[in-house]
Amino acid sequence: MAQASASHILVSSAERAQELKTEIENGADFAQLAQANSSCPSSRQGGALGSFGRGQMVPEFDAVVFSAPVGVVQGPVQTQFGYHLVLVTERND
Repeated sequence: MAQASASHILVSSAERAQELKTEIENGADFAQLAQANSSCPSSRQGGALGSFGRGQMVPEFDAVVFSAPVGVVQGPVQTQFGYHLVLVTERND
C-alpha cells in the first residue's frame, strides 16, 4: 500500500495560504511558517503529519499528497478544515 509523509500549513483563507506560499517560494522556511501560522495542532511539529497511507486523509488532501512531486509546495488546497499548503516529504507508490 502506498505510504507518504507530508507537512502542511492550515489557514482559514485561500488568500492567506497564497501569501504564505509566496513567502516559501521566496526562501522562507516551511516549518517556521507552519509553527507561526497553522491552525492545526501539527504546527507544533512544523506542520509535520508523519507517515500515512492512501485514504487516511480527507479526499482533497489525499489526492494532492499521492500525486504531487515530492519537495514541491502545493496549494492552496481547500478541505472542510480550511486551506492547506502541502509539502510531500516522502512517498513510496
